[in-house]
Amino acid sequence: MTQQETEKAYLHWLYQAAGMGSRAFLRDLEQTGTARTVYDMAKRGILEEHLHIRYKRKAQMLQAAVVDYDVTGEYERMVGRGILFVTIREESYPGKLAAVSDAPYALYYVGRLPDAAKKSIAVVGARNCSEYGRKMAGEFGAVLGQAGVQVISGMARGIDGIGQKAAIDAGGYSMGVLGCGVDVCYPAENRELYERLLSEGGVCSEYPPGIGPRAVLFPPRNRIISGLCDGVLVVEAKERSGTLITVDMALEQGREVYAIPGRATDALSVGCNKLIRQGAGLVMTPQELLEELQTDVPLAVEGTVCVQQSVLALEEITERVLGVLDFQPKPLALLQEDYGNAYETNISVSTLCHELLRLCASGCAGQSAGCYYRKSGGRD
Repeated sequence: MTQQETEKAYLHWLYQAAGMGSRAFLRDLEQTGTARTVYDMAKRGILEEHLHIRYKRKAQMLQAAVVDYDVTGEYERMVGRGILFVTIREESYPGKLAAVSDAPYALYYVGRLPDAAKKSIAVVGARNCSEYGRKMAGEFGAVLGQAGVQVISGMARGIDGIGQKAAIDAGGYSMGVLGCGVDVCYPAENRELYERLLSEGGVCSEYPPGIGPRAVLFPPRNRIISGLCDGVLVVEAKERSGTLITVDMALEQGREVYAIPGRATDALSVGCNKLIRQGAGLVMTPQELLEELQTDVPLAVEGTVCVQQSVLALEEITERVLGVLDFQPKPLALLQEDYGNAYETNISVSTLCHELLRLCASGCAGQSAGCYYRKSGGRD
């Protein structure tokens, strides 16, 4: 083991022994000496003498933590499992995150950390999402992935996992930020996504390996999700949603926030619509988000509405939906039927809803009570 790796082994010991939320303490310890120096003083039982009295309890914890602990052996076993450790003092620590005021002192990770030279977007939203939300998360994740935009999220069920899987399926990169140790798959239902992130992207956590998921650990990890990104995209969110914690942290960090609009009558769209009213960027297609990020639009993405379609082709679908609208409100089911009759091709309910929302947002269509839509004359 090199001298640098040996010091990292002692840093790994120190980070675990100091306990969660000890960033200020760890930075103060840097004035005392290296992690190896701190370990030696703790082993000799003299660490308390070298620290401020407010750190008396911490010093006692460190002195207890040296007993029967194999520093280099534990570190080598961890690395042997593919788990790497990086502190904020190292160049390999993600630069975007390092600039955040409350960035974690260290990260554990498996796979690759995000490329600092590439754009990154957090795709977040409801766990119990609608079919519309699933479709939008899949489309945005796929196009972002193919365009080289890194998709960051929490690997949660619903919007988070769907967006990440779509990005990987499109050949892109995704990082899962966990509220537990990186060797713990949570939720268990996302095992397949977890395994793919390990091999094709990455997972990271500020919590040491072996730490299981606990409710108190998830809100803090949201600052890492937003801290790794240039912006946050909210796909679906209720008015009082955990997703909005990530949005608040993103705003505090100076990140851009984007939201996909939804129908006023849908509870899962209230959070997004409210964000837009408060000034979040409104995006209705992945292409619009890429333009906001000043990133080239990919030509095609397998498995989405964008298969072998340019932006012009997407406009054609919108024009077709506008063509089956009338000035008298029609229900969604009738519009779907009229579309099939007029163009001799089927359109899914989720795609139809998406295009109707585009038309409503542009003023070309309007929505009446329930799922009734009418032409408003915006392009006449």
